Amino acid sequence: MSLISAFLKNILTQWRGYEWNMGPGMMGWGYGWIWYIVMVAFWIAVIAGIVFLVQRMAKTSGSDSRNDMPQDSAIEILKKRYARGEINKEEFEEKKRDIEA
Repeated sequence: MSLISAFLKNILTQWRGYEWNMGPGMMGWGYGWIWYIVMVAFWIAVIAGIVFLVQRMAKTSGSDSRNDMPQDSAIEILKKRYARGEINKEEFEEKKRDIEA
């Protein structure tokens, strides 16, 4: 028997009886637990990336359009109400003085 076949026979004999991904460590605990940690970290990173992208897209899509519109000043609103006939001239002048004061 050659040296290589003896080496392979020795390796297969050592690993016989163990479940897959568990080597001849203490009570069957090989280095398989590292892959569980890596897998959990990977999925946490994927989920965090998806959440980040959704938030980023929501900010840039203009879903908060009320804040993007320029707000009219109080005088502008008062002028529009007077122009629409909602208030008369006396009310307009009184409110204008209150705003400017």
